[in-house]
Amino acid sequence: MFDLDRWQEIFSSIRSNVLRTVLSGFTVALGLFIFIVLFGIGTGLQNAFTQGFARDAQNLISIVTGKTTIAYNGLQSDRQVTMNNDDYDFLVNIDKEKVGSSTPRYTSNLLVKYGKESGNYQINGAKPEEQIIENRKMLEGRYLTPTDLERKQNVAVIGRMVQRDLIKNGSPVGKELNINGTMFKVVGVFSDDGGDWDERHITVPITTLQQMKKGSDTVSINYIAYNEKLTPQEAIKYGDELKERLKSRKNVAPDDENGVRVWNNAQNMNDTFAFMAVLTGIVGFIGLGTLAAGIIGISNIMVYIVKERTKEIGVRKAIGAKPRTIVALIVQESVVITVISGLIGVGLGILALYLIGNNLEEYFIKDPSVGWGHIFAAFIALVFSGLIAGFVPAYRASKIKPIEALRTE
Repeated sequence: MFDLDRWQEIFSSIRSNVLRTVLSGFTVALGLFIFIVLFGIGTGLQNAFTQGFARDAQNLISIVTGKTTIAYNGLQSDRQVTMNNDDYDFLVNIDKEKVGSSTPRYTSNLLVKYGKESGNYQINGAKPEEQIIENRKMLEGRYLTPTDLERKQNVAVIGRMVQRDLIKNGSPVGKELNINGTMFKVVGVFSDDGGDWDERHITVPITTLQQMKKGSDTVSINYIAYNEKLTPQEAIKYGDELKERLKSRKNVAPDDENGVRVWNNAQNMNDTFAFMAVLTGIVGFIGLGTLAAGIIGISNIMVYIVKERTKEIGVRKAIGAKPRTIVALIVQESVVITVISGLIGVGLGILALYLIGNNLEEYFIKDPSVGWGHIFAAFIALVFSGLIAGFVPAYRASKIKPIEALRTE
């Protein structure tokens, strides 16, 4: 392996047969290049789909009510179904072990004033867990606390766009907003991946907002983030159970799809997982097919190279070279070509993904990349294949008698 004469002979052979070397190395480099680019694009698709479900909690179940469409239990159709605090407690206590974070939300559009600025904004009465549910990031200050709810504090957490619209200068934390005639102290500012619309929301303690609405205990929507340990199928079943139990509690017909409505992200996640499994399988199949083509290509080229060098092998044997020395020379040359070509293919593949970057985001490909583990595994597979591809024909050729090898055309 560390025989200097052998290394000089290998590089001399490569310099003397540039076309042969390029042909044998091109297949390896191309195989790794295509493999890296394909897997990178597949990862980019996965990133885009994952981000599409990351705006709110991915494990979210949203429950709302509306007007019934079917008469049931002596009650007429077209009846407005409403939820209250007791309904929220009922839902989260059906199976506590399956609940992660949860919050009721009471929503109202109210006039908000600050100095000379004013505007109508969506005011959300909620619990502190809303921050987790909505996947909000704090820019300044804090979110709601349990103490805010218990004491029915007049505190507000505002979205980034509310700050831009109303409080133009300085930090908004500690300043007071006039919400429908009641003063609220701003305790925090949040950002939301949902965009400008979600950042024009204001959150206050639900107990405070319900008190402002003449002591109402109405709830507009219930959010329940199910335990992440649940599989998509288990989460779908859990969401169906919540829907059935609430319908029974509110005297809504089992087949009435409007009286109680449930949106379960588990269904979307289940469909997404199925799609991503198919996509990963396709990309993996094509990538492995590319590697296989590279392996077959280098094997065919090595057979040709060994056949071309049959006379050379005969001369070597005639002057006393041992078969294992001949095999070692050809195998080592094959591995050297494979390693150099593989590194070129890896470099070009990584460069291609870097140049692609987020330029294909409009085609749902975001941050395409390949883990070093996959690259290393593919690289080793091709190097090992190059070793085998060189060894098999070289071993056969080394068994040929010198006189037969010299007669070969």
